[in-house]
Amino acid sequence: MGEKVWLQKDKNTTMNKVIEQTFSVPFRYPVCFTTRLFDTQNPLLADVMRGEKIPKAFFVIDQGVSEAHPRLIGAIHRYAAAHQGAFVLAADPLVVPSGEQCKNDQASFQQVLDATNDYGIDRHSYIIAIGGGALLDMVGFAAAIAHRGIRHIRIPTTVLSQNDSGVGVKNGINAYGKKNYLGTFAPPSAVINDLTFLETLEDRDWRSGISEAIKVALIKDASFFQWIVANAKALAARDMAVMTDLVVRCAEMHMEHIAGKDPFETGSSRPLDFGHWAAHKLEHLTDYRVRHGEAVAIGIALDSTYSYLKGMLTAAELQQIIQVIRDLGFELYVPELSGEVLLQGLQEFREHLGGRLTIMLLEKIGLGVEVHAMDTELIQEAATRLKTFQMEGQNVSS
Repeated sequence: MGEKVWLQKDKNTTMNKVIEQTFSVPFRYPVCFTTRLFDTQNPLLADVMRGEKIPKAFFVIDQGVSEAHPRLIGAIHRYAAAHQGAFVLAADPLVVPSGEQCKNDQASFQQVLDATNDYGIDRHSYIIAIGGGALLDMVGFAAAIAHRGIRHIRIPTTVLSQNDSGVGVKNGINAYGKKNYLGTFAPPSAVINDLTFLETLEDRDWRSGISEAIKVALIKDASFFQWIVANAKALAARDMAVMTDLVVRCAEMHMEHIAGKDPFETGSSRPLDFGHWAAHKLEHLTDYRVRHGEAVAIGIALDSTYSYLKGMLTAAELQQIIQVIRDLGFELYVPELSGEVLLQGLQEFREHLGGRLTIMLLEKIGLGVEVHAMDTELIQEAATRLKTFQMEGQNVSS
């Protein structure tokens, strides 16, 4: 029950009444791993939606996924027909543009909202997003605000979304030239990772998600980082068994972090955003020519080099970080990394946190440490070093 507090000094003073309420709401959702999700013999998706009443389901599909899997929409219709006791389709699936375009242009976002009205998609229905992290963010935001929350299922189709963004609780779209300026914290009903989707990724998208695994390993688990180092060549060569191990372990670590003390980021710390203050700004500065995972790799290299210049990391540790980023095929430097405009990303990151600036740096591999100020001259020196490192064979201590 709420607690009533009455404050009154005498009959001539204003009476103040305060009613305070405290409650907690548990969140629970599964992150599933499977293959051939829409095979009619695979009951996983139907079982996730099965309940006392048969819900409507509305699918939103990334255009790139639809083009890479031209039979997907037909497979969804066949799957729905085979599992009529679990769910019914509200309408034909909606296909929207791929990548950051669906977060930058609010037309796709509006299409999803329109569908909830046009097809009577209510709080007992499901909106199911199939695509990369950008599409999952956009659809999740639409689902979170329609009817104050429609149940949402994520089916990530990229390495980055399966091991990182798709398993979390954040949703959003870009606005005012800033990434994820509009958004919500809204846990999905379920996340279903169909590893089959990874087989059709182009090399850039296959590689991009690995940067998020490097990130979480560097700040939390030195042994996982050494595993990535040992398997970098296999990952670059598209070894599916090795990639599966990376996706599962990385997703597990992200889930463990989300279950920690601040899942909705009410504080000023976002340790899983190591390397991201620069990455978000680089994406915008390059008009998203540099993809998120590629920008994160550069951001990791920048903040790791900064950590070295601050006397935190050893030269040997930095050399290992730079080398694994190279071995995976990432660039270390793009021209937009140099210049004053990049430094605006620090202020934007502080604003996004809603408090004082908090940046994660590396005390050593496997151990992150928070700082609340950055030396802008040292950032520029780190960027200059990365430009030098980009030259093949350049030693970090040179």
